[in-house]
Amino acid sequence: MSFRNPTQAHSPAAYARRPLFEPIASLLSGFPDGLPDAAALTACLRVHAPGTVSGSGYPLRFVPPPENVEAYEQHIHATGEVPTRPSDWHDFFNALAWCVWPRSKAACNALHLREQAARAAAGWPGRGPVRDALTQFDECGVLVVSADPDIPALLAAHAWEEALWTRRARLRDSTRFLIFGHGSWDQLRQPFFGLCAKAIYRQVTADWLHLPVPARQAEADAWLAGRLADPDRPFDKAALSPLPLLGIPGVTADSERADYYRDTRQFRPPRGMHRTALHAGL
Repeated sequence: MSFRNPTQAHSPAAYARRPLFEPIASLLSGFPDGLPDAAALTACLRVHAPGTVSGSGYPLRFVPPPENVEAYEQHIHATGEVPTRPSDWHDFFNALAWCVWPRSKAACNALHLREQAARAAAGWPGRGPVRDALTQFDECGVLVVSADPDIPALLAAHAWEEALWTRRARLRDSTRFLIFGHGSWDQLRQPFFGLCAKAIYRQVTADWLHLPVPARQAEADAWLAGRLADPDRPFDKAALSPLPLLGIPGVTADSERADYYRDTRQFRPPRGMHRTALHAGL
């Protein structure tokens, strides 16, 4: 399997024009000489997302990892400090995610602590499904925004060939894939077979597509923060839908043919259909 720009680059700016890096493209362009340190990332946050706070309202800043920090989300919530390892791509992308998704990241942080407190009050052990889903979305989430109601429905139903190939032109015109998970950006530096994200789908009017990119991103952030915090719409793994990232047009040249989407190792059918096929000996 071949990919565009397969070699690992050393400069963040090298990824600015890559597919699926659109939310942070302008930020990546500002770092042509390697990964910035925590202080530079905090300065970037102050410019691009001033007033960003943790889930408890503390001003957010990136710091070298303190010693003996075991509870990552709790530390951010209590101090506003985001432990950020030097020269680490994963933590670098996490910092940029805070720059472009400040309200949603704060909502995730608040929800982690709210869920932890609720489980402790109820005497339940472990992290629970809500916190597990939040962590998964924080690492590999994508918000899929479409003005065509059929596209999200087809993707959620795993009708991969129909959505991503047969209706390819409609998808390009109507749908945007906004990466939220910093782990996905890290993996997209060197995409690999089977790379998958967890999607939340949202339908919009066509007017949304015509907004300038910064305004579109800010509106998406506000919407997602509200979705995460909505008490009437519980957030857990059932709210997330698998999405093979290498099926999105432009991510790999291999997707420029219909039979690419028929490889069920990567484009899996719905679970019920998969079990039926197994029982039928297919």
